[in-house]
Amino acid sequence: MRSNLVDLTVRLHHETPMAVLVSLDGDRDEAVWLPKSAIEIEADAGKATHTVTLPEPLAIDKGLV
Repeated sequence: MRSNLVDLTVRLHHETPMAVLVSLDGDRDEAVWLPKSAIEIEADAGKATHTVTLPEPLAIDKGLV
């Protein structure tokens, strides 16, 4: 069975209890909101980036892939 999850390296711009605002290139104008209920996000040790794991259809819908 094929997983529909993708891992992306992102910049975290803002976080609320329900969602995160992230971008692929660090440009806040291009950032998108992702619901925390649909993703997993963790900081990349020693870097200014985060790794977000999310369903591929959500990544496509948000223009991240």
